[in-house]
Amino acid sequence: MDFRLNDEQKMMIESARQVGERFGLDYWRKQDAAKAFPAEYWRAVCDAGLCGVALPTEHGGSGLGMMEMSLIVESLAATGGGSTVGQLFMINPIFGGVSISRFGNERMRAELLPKIISGEINCCMALTEPDAGTNTLEITSFAAADGDGWRLNGRKIWITGVEAATKMLVIARTKKVAESSSRTDGLSMFLIDVERDGLSHTPIDKLGTCTLDSSSVFFDNVRIEADELVGTLHKGWRELLDVLNTERIVTTAGLVGTGELAIRLAVDYANERKVFGDRPISAYQGLQFPLAQCHVEVEAARLLNYKAASNFDMGLPYGSEANAAKLLAAQAVARATERAMQTMGGMGYAKEYHVERLWRDCRLFRFAPVSEEMILNYVANHDLKMPRSY
Repeated sequence: MDFRLNDEQKMMIESARQVGERFGLDYWRKQDAAKAFPAEYWRAVCDAGLCGVALPTEHGGSGLGMMEMSLIVESLAATGGGSTVGQLFMINPIFGGVSISRFGNERMRAELLPKIISGEINCCMALTEPDAGTNTLEITSFAAADGDGWRLNGRKIWITGVEAATKMLVIARTKKVAESSSRTDGLSMFLIDVERDGLSHTPIDKLGTCTLDSSSVFFDNVRIEADELVGTLHKGWRELLDVLNTERIVTTAGLVGTGELAIRLAVDYANERKVFGDRPISAYQGLQFPLAQCHVEVEAARLLNYKAASNFDMGLPYGSEANAAKLLAAQAVARATERAMQTMGGMGYAKEYHVERLWRDCRLFRFAPVSEEMILNYVANHDLKMPRSY
């Protein structure tokens, strides 16, 4: 294994760093306070060619891979954006880009990929439902055949980025459970307009990740056209997994960058802060050791995520690595942000010092986009070959 970065990867990291530093921590504090989508920031990311790094060259992308995307997300997150950066890449080059480039028809690829890559349009994905949660196979939103298209009815919850989105990737049942050959049979993916008759959404007031709204979405006899099907009718489950597992990779990259940023802010503060004499508080092992432990854990998550990304790029199985890396990263960064706040004492609680935002935002990823418990179920079942417990 060669862990050295090539010149192109180093250039992308530097480009991401420059974009991130142009905005910085104060920009994100203001956006968080206003609960405002970071439109100017995202356009700068797209203008720098960073959104399309893993998307096809024929539609304006760079044609590289998830490894390069991970490096970019890490760098952007570490320069101020935190874990929200992972969400921005999740909703656009993953939910929009990966689903269209891998499973969309030629019209979708030609029309929409350049607009996603340039930042002209944003995307979102409507998957989670109130009565299904993480158990995607229990979703009940139903798209009934209607002429050469479908009529969609149902409800989704905790859908990210709806208010700023133009397109929505919707996962629905297209075959009744009683008529399906298996639990995975009868799921389909569609890419539809957010502004459409019968589609409505309401925001959910929440603790963190305030620059990206979370919404309940309602479908009331929403018309879906034939050419809005993404992938294979009734057989969308396996195709959806590619979208979900690449989602894990960018989520982890955003968390890794967050951990790096939180630890750096804590160390910088501790190096300046003097309480007992002339020595900075960073000289005390009681502060050093916990931060060092957090650094080691974040680095472990980073490397496992690189393996997941590299496996994806080489066409190898990557689901176990992607899920395990996300588990490690979410836990490590929860500890890192908590420890950074503790290092700063009372100032860690102040919005002026930024760590409280990182702490609030990263807490989401202990249970989203997939919970720790479901990842451990996956590891036990798929990697350890233990019987299902649910």
